Amino acid sequence: MPNTAATEKSSKADAANVPLSRGLSTKLLLLTILFVMLAEVLIFVPSIANFRLRWLEERLATAAAVGIVLVESDPQSLSRIVQDNVLLALGAKAVALRSEGVSQLLVVSEMPPEVDAHVDLANAGPWMAMRDAIDTMLFGGRRVLRVFGPVGESTSEFELIIADKNLRQAMLVYARNVAILSLIISLITATLVFYAINRIMIRPIRDMTHSMLSFAEAPDDPSRIVRPERRGDEIGVAERELAAMQTNLQRTLAERKHLADLGLAVSKINHDMRNMLATAQLMSDRLRTVNDPTVQNFVPKLVRTLDRAVSYSEGVLAYGRTQEAPPSRRRVRLSQLVDDVFALIGMDAVGGIELRNDVGPEFEVDADSDQLFRVLSNLARNAAEAMASDRGEAVVRRLTIGAERTGSVSRILVEDTGPGLPQKARENLFAAFRGSARSGGTGLGLAIAFELVRAHGGSIELVESRGGRTVFAITIPDQPVDLDSARGTLRRPA
Repeated sequence: MPNTAATEKSSKADAANVPLSRGLSTKLLLLTILFVMLAEVLIFVPSIANFRLRWLEERLATAAAVGIVLVESDPQSLSRIVQDNVLLALGAKAVALRSEGVSQLLVVSEMPPEVDAHVDLANAGPWMAMRDAIDTMLFGGRRVLRVFGPVGESTSEFELIIADKNLRQAMLVYARNVAILSLIISLITATLVFYAINRIMIRPIRDMTHSMLSFAEAPDDPSRIVRPERRGDEIGVAERELAAMQTNLQRTLAERKHLADLGLAVSKINHDMRNMLATAQLMSDRLRTVNDPTVQNFVPKLVRTLDRAVSYSEGVLAYGRTQEAPPSRRRVRLSQLVDDVFALIGMDAVGGIELRNDVGPEFEVDADSDQLFRVLSNLARNAAEAMASDRGEAVVRRLTIGAERTGSVSRILVEDTGPGLPQKARENLFAAFRGSARSGGTGLGLAIAFELVRAHGGSIELVESRGGRTVFAITIPDQPVDLDSARGTLRRPA
């Protein structure tokens, strides 16, 4: 047991001190950065493809401007030095003009033996542009490109022979700048998202977690109950439900503690109570020798009452531990049992109440006689106490117990003409300490009756409760027949 307690204490400490690397806050921050970077990557590929096309278009436009000047003048009149300077400024190897199906080489420094790729700026689709951009970044730098297409509203087509070395360097610089900017945007976005979600969700969840752990350490401390915020979202609903659950649990634990204290107190007086009852039994046995007819009439009832009291005293410890003995079921004549209950009610000096036994003399019920007696006596005593509060002499005060059978099910009706159960008692019916029908009561009578009837596989319910009529119905089915035992009995030879 000490090891188990130490393990539970260690588990609670671990739960209360979650490492930062495993906390929701850290996970949320990392996921936010990851998702923003992923979004930037998805944006980056079309962006770098567009940068490549714009870079080539700018070079081709510059080459077209130079080409138009050269066309208007005599290209052959330019010296080699001037041509090289023009191409060096463009970063190209040659510039050509194609008009009406005829190509004219305007400027050339050195004509490469072959061209590695042809780029048609007029027909560059998005997918092709992204593919070529990735290819240039990963494998470019030593290739020669032929770039061609119309410029502006001109009907002529210009061609540019250019190496992709400068293009690749410009793309890498652009990619670096985009990556740095994306990282900054990701951090800013992640910080804002983290702050918002942490304030809206993570912090309330953390507070609820700490409240649950704190409540588990001392569930009887009212200060450990979570204090819900005034929120209309799901977190607010969860906080209010948690607070209600902790409040109900605290109330239930208090009631269970009261029951445990009651069982402990009863266990301390149990020994002395048995001794006193034993003495009363001896005195009742001596009363049998008295020849007075009145005494002889009451002695059997007194003996049975004392026997039941001794039995209750012996079983009170089990009840204090919320352990009722299983019913020992027999066929019981209910009419005689009701007479015993009424005799006990009459001995309690509840005067002015008419006790009516409407159970047929031959009616039988399959039940434990002592437990059924306890059920009926609890219901009858509650009814008698309720009707005793009516002081008017003309008020009808009648307690009636009847019974009916449907197939293998017995139904016992306990009816009185009292004032009826109050609303609080009806809402907490059969709940100990909450279902009392009178001030100062504990509500244990109905709780005990409910438990005993349920042990028989039956049910007890309030059929009706209003001024002048309150009816409880007890339903007890007969014991099921064991088919294997029955078949074995039938097959046994005589």
